[in-house]
Amino acid sequence: MTVDHVTRGLLLAMAIGLVPIALAYGTAPQAGLPWLYRIDASGVPTRHVFRAIMGLYLALVVFWLVGGLRSALRRPALWSLFVFTFGLASGRVLSLAIDGWPGVLLFGYTLAEIALAALAGGLLAQPPDQREAG
Repeated sequence: MTVDHVTRGLLLAMAIGLVPIALAYGTAPQAGLPWLYRIDASGVPTRHVFRAIMGLYLALVVFWLVGGLRSALRRPALWSLFVFTFGLASGRVLSLAIDGWPGVLLFGYTLAEIALAALAGGLLAQPPDQREAG
C-alpha cells in the first residue's frame, strides 16, 4: 500500500468519522451534549458555540473529502488534519495536566487524536515521490 493510498484512506475515514460528532454538537446540542459529556446546553450561548463548532467540523469534513478524492488538494487537506488533531490533542493534554482526569470517553479522544496526529505527521514527512505515488 502506497503512502498516497494511506493518506486518502485517512482523510476519508476522518471525514466520515467526524460527521456524527459534528451533528451531535449542532443539530440538537441540548440532547447530545448532556448525554455525551454531561454538559448543560439549555442556554442559547452554549448552543450557539456548539453549533459554530459543528459548522467548523463540517467544513473540515468537506475539505478532507475533497482532499481524499483530488490529489491536488491531498497534501493541504492532510496538513489541516494534522493541525486539527495535534491542536485538539495538545489542548486535551494541557487540560489533563491542569484540570485532571476528564473521564474515559474524553481520555479515549485524547489517545486517538495523538495517534492520528502522529500518523498524519508521519505521512507528511514522507518524501514527495512516495506521497504522490498511486
